[in-house]
Amino acid sequence: MEESAKVQQFLKMVEESDNIVFFGGAGVSTESGIPDFRSVDGLYHQEYDYPPEMILSHSFYRQKPEEFYRFYRNKMLCLDAEPNMAHKKIAELERAGKVRAVITQNIDGLHQKAGSKKVLELHGSVHRNYCESCHAFYDAEYILHSEGVPKCEVCGGDIKPDVVLYEEGLDNQTIQEAIYYISQADMLIIGGTSLAVYPAAGLVDYYQGNKLVLINKSETSKDNSANLVLPVAIGELFAKIRV
Repeated sequence: MEESAKVQQFLKMVEESDNIVFFGGAGVSTESGIPDFRSVDGLYHQEYDYPPEMILSHSFYRQKPEEFYRFYRNKMLCLDAEPNMAHKKIAELERAGKVRAVITQNIDGLHQKAGSKKVLELHGSVHRNYCESCHAFYDAEYILHSEGVPKCEVCGGDIKPDVVLYEEGLDNQTIQEAIYYISQADMLIIGGTSLAVYPAAGLVDYYQGNKLVLINKSETSKDNSANLVLPVAIGELFAKIRV
């Protein structure tokens, strides 16, 4: 099928569905200027004293917290980023009663910034940070403008981002909610993810419908089981949706 015909089929699916779940990854935010991890110019292909996978691990955070925060502030806190057309259209579709939930692997908060209400953040958010001693809350701006390991103003304890690092488990309640929404959906749109990170990628197996759409510039492990595969820029595609 030609790409234009696939786009029309996608738009028809969206129009005919009223229980859509969107499952997204880093590729959703690249059009907002946030680098993804695995693309040619993503974080995994840049040079540091340590590879990003190591820096963003629980054990590295414990052993070298100052080095962790130097990388975290430079590369993970993209606070000036604005939602792109994908984020905006998904929020519009939610307001129209068509999108029931957004499930994201991203930690940038752009879905909420665009207006989405039901957002399940599988890997946490840079916008939530807590003192490890007294659990006082701090926003991302506080972390960005701190130096070294950020300290709690209440008790002096270390502040940790509410972000799921490598070696850490996902929040069980978030997982259970994601399973519920995916299993109930009449349309599941997967966008901007290579579906390489587990356990998050395994959640799509709970979808039981026949409108599984994959929007990703590179191939994924689920391409063969999808009803529609669109290797296009997700923002450009969503801009065509009329709500």
